[in-house]
Amino acid sequence: MSEAIDLANETAAARWARFKPIVTGEDYLESLRGRPVNVYLFGEKVAEPVDHPVIRPSINALKMTYDLAIEDPELATAHSDLINARVNRFLHIVGSPNDLVMKNRMQRRMGQLTGTCFQRCAGLDTISVLHSITYDIDAKHGTSYHQRYLEFMRQAQRHNIIIGAGMTDPKGDRSKRPSEQADPDLFMHVTRRTKEGLFVRGAKAHMTGGLNSHWICVMPTMNLGPADKDYAVVGLVPGDAPGLTYIYGRQSCDTRALEAGDIDKGNAKFGGQETLVVFDDVFIPWDHVLMDGEYEFAQEMVARFTAYHRASYVCKTGLGDVMVGAAAAIAEYNGADGASHIKDKLVEMTHLNETIYSSGIASSHEAKQLPSGIYMNDAMLANVCKHNVTRFPYEISRLAQDIAGGLMVTLPSEADFRSNVTGPMLEKYLRGRSNLPVEVRQRMLRLIENMTLGRNAVGYLTESMHGAGSPQAQRIQILRGMEVDRKKGYAENLAGISTATKADAG
Repeated sequence: MSEAIDLANETAAARWARFKPIVTGEDYLESLRGRPVNVYLFGEKVAEPVDHPVIRPSINALKMTYDLAIEDPELATAHSDLINARVNRFLHIVGSPNDLVMKNRMQRRMGQLTGTCFQRCAGLDTISVLHSITYDIDAKHGTSYHQRYLEFMRQAQRHNIIIGAGMTDPKGDRSKRPSEQADPDLFMHVTRRTKEGLFVRGAKAHMTGGLNSHWICVMPTMNLGPADKDYAVVGLVPGDAPGLTYIYGRQSCDTRALEAGDIDKGNAKFGGQETLVVFDDVFIPWDHVLMDGEYEFAQEMVARFTAYHRASYVCKTGLGDVMVGAAAAIAEYNGADGASHIKDKLVEMTHLNETIYSSGIASSHEAKQLPSGIYMNDAMLANVCKHNVTRFPYEISRLAQDIAGGLMVTLPSEADFRSNVTGPMLEKYLRGRSNLPVEVRQRMLRLIENMTLGRNAVGYLTESMHGAGSPQAQRIQILRGMEVDRKKGYAENLAGISTATKADAG
């Protein structure tokens, strides 16, 4: 607790002085080294996460967000009016529908480059929703949250940091509200307040890239009532704050990262990351508190977040591009690329992938301005985009597996290919086209396995199902926004049915 109190006595400038501004991807890697973080994986504390073979691929995926900003600044950076300079687009405050369109294009490109979840979209969508929510709370209550938010964003942009989104609580008994739970810690809540700030306790689950972020923003996960005031908290916490414990999530085939060689890993360089982050009376100074008790804004915050974040799932079209390419490549390696049914399956994969992209980018084009000045995606189209994502990547993956053939899941290990005894046999019997090395076919099969069954199936499939709300959550929002009565009016008008006609029939 003494460390937290010491932090409370620091000025904002002193806190930010602990963060060295980041320019390059290598700078980002160094910014994560040597942090006093408590990280547990496979039941053991991790000494240096940056160098751990299971964790490093997820860090590499985030590193690419810095590399892309240098390689393609038009796509991955934008001018910030806050600091009058270009900033990484993942830290940019949305000033127009075109900003959202460019965000979607960047997300697709990142998916193409990494083949996995690159862990920054939820943070970007968090800073977007905080702009309008803090403005609206101030307008009603006379608080100063919006200015705190703007000052934090100035520093975040100057230092070029990564912000993680801490929204999802464990929730406990789903039939009970936060204040009704047997264990109050199953939802994040304020435990006490001092003149310097407040303390929070609880956990945030499924936090994408949580360990790889410099700051974490905690926020409510659902609508709240008067009894839930202590759960209505939004705050910004350094990723190495005292009281944080990270428990790393398992992914399918993740222990392949511990094996020699890289072929069996499928995508050896890049991977995703989800963590359970436990907050044990973590301190948040007042200038980093952006909501404290204004429970009536929690539901609207979640709704706006989902409007942004469900459209962000256009990132899966970048992974879909990789899947189409992998399926086409393995068909060629197998000598089946000329078959009409293979071409038809590739067309279907592309059709499904572009359908996802079209709804997502349409929601950005249809964005509307909020009172704070920020633009927000069209909520209906954003929900349609995410609902498509809960289905189409599974069919794209099924078709890729169909084209790949059964060898994708019966392929012997890389060690068997390297063996003096079994290697020559495998070279002889597992060759496809005679002009291609067997290793080429081997690597492509492992990539398809990685994305449809292995560690990056989390980022392409399971996250597509449950990230930003499971399918029923989108159906609820679509029901709320479908305006059936207005559409009935269109039909009745064309059919010549008036109010009087219906009354006469009654």
